[in-house]
Amino acid sequence: MWPRNPPTAVLLALAAVMAGGCSSVERARPRPKASSSIKELDGLQTSGIMRGTVGADTVVLGWDDSTSPMYRPVRIRGYGLVVGLDGTGARDTPPDVRAHMLQVMARHGIGSERAGYGHITPEAMLDSEGTAVVIVEGIVPPGSVGRRRTPPSASGRLPEVLPGTTFDVHVYADPRTGTTSLEGGRLYTTDLFPGPLLTGDRQARRLGQAAGPIFLNPFVEGEDAAAGDINTLSGRILNGGQVLQDMPLKLRLINPSHTRVRMIQDAINRRFPIERGQVAPTARGVSDAVIELTVPPSMRDDPDTFVQIVMHVSLRQVDTDRIANSTRRALQRDPSDAPSAYWRWVALGPQALPMVRKMYDYPEALPRLAALRAGAALEDPVAAESLRAMASEGTLAQRLEAAHLLANLPPDPRTEETLRSLLDDADVEVRLRAYEALEKLGSPIVHRDRIPDKFELHQVPSAWPAVYVTQARFPRLVLLGDAVEVERPLTLGLWDNSLMMRGEAEAEEVEVFHREAATAPATIHRVSPDLRELVLLLANAPTVEDPSPGMDLTYSEVVGVLHALWRRQYVAADFKAQQDRVMAELRRGAMGTEYEARPE
Repeated sequence: MWPRNPPTAVLLALAAVMAGGCSSVERARPRPKASSSIKELDGLQTSGIMRGTVGADTVVLGWDDSTSPMYRPVRIRGYGLVVGLDGTGARDTPPDVRAHMLQVMARHGIGSERAGYGHITPEAMLDSEGTAVVIVEGIVPPGSVGRRRTPPSASGRLPEVLPGTTFDVHVYADPRTGTTSLEGGRLYTTDLFPGPLLTGDRQARRLGQAAGPIFLNPFVEGEDAAAGDINTLSGRILNGGQVLQDMPLKLRLINPSHTRVRMIQDAINRRFPIERGQVAPTARGVSDAVIELTVPPSMRDDPDTFVQIVMHVSLRQVDTDRIANSTRRALQRDPSDAPSAYWRWVALGPQALPMVRKMYDYPEALPRLAALRAGAALEDPVAAESLRAMASEGTLAQRLEAAHLLANLPPDPRTEETLRSLLDDADVEVRLRAYEALEKLGSPIVHRDRIPDKFELHQVPSAWPAVYVTQARFPRLVLLGDAVEVERPLTLGLWDNSLMMRGEAEAEEVEVFHREAATAPATIHRVSPDLRELVLLLANAPTVEDPSPGMDLTYSEVVGVLHALWRRQYVAADFKAQQDRVMAELRRGAMGTEYEARPE
């Protein structure tokens, strides 16, 4: 997989079919073709750069053992229970789902004094209008690592729980119930399974769990967002899913051979030796045609990169400089091999850098960019000079790429200065890319406020104000600009006027009226028109330790307020929301294989 977020121009150039190189980078010894070769892989062509690699002899097997040039994620789902709703749940659960949920709740300790839930029975909880039955879906990355407990060591070190690969989940109310809103709810621990959505003992082996507060997306209803309306029946839990079982990938040899299996297994294990907390070798041959892969703990959050490196690992321990140089020459002959050259260098490791550095100033764009990407992936500080020049003087696509790559390099005051200058770029995407790089580098220019159990509020200086909202993994609300203020005069009413704002022209404060429920008393707050101060007021939950005023709104409610202010032109700034990756993955997953339950 070519690195994420490549420039558009580069993507278009790389869309051409990869041609085979004129000469090999590293030749394997001739061997007879096995009579049991896999027919469905006939005609598989290998680029010259790929010869002598794991990928030249194998293809990846998906979780369902289907052969594919690439690999597919696994869609998992299950029925869950959302608790903590303000009377917006429903009692009318379908009989089969009700029986299933009662069984699950009893298994999780609801109604048990020993588990601490003896004060309520499963039936009473399910019949409460403070709960709702929901459908939970997630996409598990290929090669995900399951949660496990390490054994105690001889030195007396206590065992610890190593978390599994995490992922975002989509939650929506069962359409057969009368639930009216999931706002403010929290998903009770829910088991997730591959295959069709089933109940009872018909489900497949459990692969994951999900739990946590629900984030309702205020953008899914299009124009309705202008009025502050939110789709209250559908939301997500950012980073709320966790894989429970290892989902090892497999490699299938094109021509089965026990000797070849051992050679490939040893090559992968040299590149990825076993790590602490890893219960099996990275590669393990299980037959003359199949090798099982285990993602090392250090790469459990990026299995895509792991697979790409594995496929580009050299089979034999030969002169690394020669391979890196042969890769460089092959790339010069055929720039369309840039993705393979990039991964080949990364798989070789830092030993490839002397040859990679020779391409940092190469006149052709694709080979130069492949080298700079490899240098950034290998954390080569020498690449920083060329990337800083590209960030300052390049095209839009080049500035975006340079900002992204600079974040992977060791900290350097000159790099931070370059990224800070990009915060004033006229293009909003460049500004956001610069912010993301500075945040990844831990720059002090990013002012951070943490709203406990909700989100982080970041503010960075910029000549062009903007509001940026994340919708995946970790919730963040980012304000770009030295002092973004709400425009006055201001009159705004949201959610049946349960929240209203008013501000006179040139007034030094904005008045905020809020009523949590129809029968609850109203509160009136006065706050500075500065957007940061307004966000803190909206989200803060007053406590004994911190009695600062606040309205205790959720992340999605705060985002909805800001979006409504922007749509009605009370905030003079760009408004950008991170792409909803959860829904995109689910849509792609729905087009793939529906995994059948295994007999076990």
